[in-house]
Amino acid sequence: AQLSARAEAAAVLERRMAAMEAILSARRSSEGLSVEGPPAQRGAGAEGRFLVSGGTGTGPAAGSGYEIILQAFNWESCKQNWYSILKEQVSEFGESGFTSIWLPPFTDSVSAQGYLPRDLYCFDTKYGSESELRDMIKLIDSKGLKAIADVVINHRCAHYQDDQGRWNRFGGRLAWDQRAICSNNPAFGGAGGLDTGDSYDAAPNIDHTQDFVRKDLKEWLKYARRSLGFHGWRFDYVKGYSGKFTREYIDASVPELAVGEYWDSCDYTDGVLDYNQDKHRQRTVDWCDATGGTSAAFDFTTKGILQEAVGRNERWRLVDAQGRPPGVVGIWPSRAILFIENHDTGSTLGHWPFPRNHLQEGYTYILTHPGTPCVFYDHYYQNDNGLRECIISLIRIRKRAGIHSRSRVKVLKAASEVYAAMIDDSVCMKIGHGDFTPDQHTGQWTLETSGSNFAVWLNSKAAAHAKL
Repeated sequence: AQLSARAEAAAVLERRMAAMEAILSARRSSEGLSVEGPPAQRGAGAEGRFLVSGGTGTGPAAGSGYEIILQAFNWESCKQNWYSILKEQVSEFGESGFTSIWLPPFTDSVSAQGYLPRDLYCFDTKYGSESELRDMIKLIDSKGLKAIADVVINHRCAHYQDDQGRWNRFGGRLAWDQRAICSNNPAFGGAGGLDTGDSYDAAPNIDHTQDFVRKDLKEWLKYARRSLGFHGWRFDYVKGYSGKFTREYIDASVPELAVGEYWDSCDYTDGVLDYNQDKHRQRTVDWCDATGGTSAAFDFTTKGILQEAVGRNERWRLVDAQGRPPGVVGIWPSRAILFIENHDTGSTLGHWPFPRNHLQEGYTYILTHPGTPCVFYDHYYQNDNGLRECIISLIRIRKRAGIHSRSRVKVLKAASEVYAAMIDDSVCMKIGHGDFTPDQHTGQWTLETSGSNFAVWLNSKAAAHAKL
């Protein structure tokens, strides 16, 4: 307890010092703005900065702002006829309040899960046939839901080897040669330009600077949009190529929703997560900026901080030095996709799992806060400790209160044992075992749902005026 109190006191001191540093920095520049500082300092957060600096997003980013996404697969889904299984569940997804369904990779692949694509125009996969895919997307559309494709275009596996035994000759409709592979990808004999992002060693890295590559990929995305019927894109491993190319693909294919997987390592000191993750979230914001604001991004910063906060009883981490949420959602909420688990971090891979005993706290946070929430399939069907009913109840509250990606959030308390916040004056929430009750002077608060270490109240007066 003494150690926890010291950690909390240290965090409070760090927040004050960071705030003081920001004030001094502003005073050193004209009109309180840094002329040549990092992008996040130009305006009141990235949302305002993007607009103030003349940014205009030509693409959809997180969609309508009221999206609630379900990732409808896990790492093991490829071992079953997954499309047939999902067809039986689509109606239920809509009834539970989801608006968008994120589907697994949909093309021929060297790996069963689909993340080592080969023939981009072959849609028979381990998840099911092309016919079953089309039927499922039609059903999703008929229920008023959006089908989101998992788009893997950072790399592509070749069909054939060259005379040196290197896999760099592609087959199928897009029969590229080694010019489509980045030149700093020597294991595959790449003859294209330099990679514009991080290298991916498991497969040939596609050179997006090549005009013929971009032309082919844009035509392929338009085909997936118009013929297969997908409504939006989830771009895999976007650290591997420049965000400006993502914008080009989005502008050409005109999806209703677009999100990138910018999975970057959080900042740690001696194995302990640093309190300040501003640099980490800024890198995600910079990628969204590179897309011209056309794409949202998964908020890995929030995931990292949130699971540390609940797992270590350090909920003081859930507010930054300026009193905002500490992830991407705190500075550019309309581009932040909130999640606590996916097929990589959880499922049977478990690369970076959320603490199992705190899942209800995690979903209470992401389903009540601004940004766009994404629920993991395994959790939606997990009945342990009432998790499934918790998720459905929280979705209902979010919709009833009209919470959206740009909703206002006010952090009311952030201590080791409890975090509490008010969203749009219509919802109050708390996570943790500490005490919190909303001030009745701020609204007519009614407890809507509660459980192990979480509670959510609805302001009946404010909710009556919210968008349903």
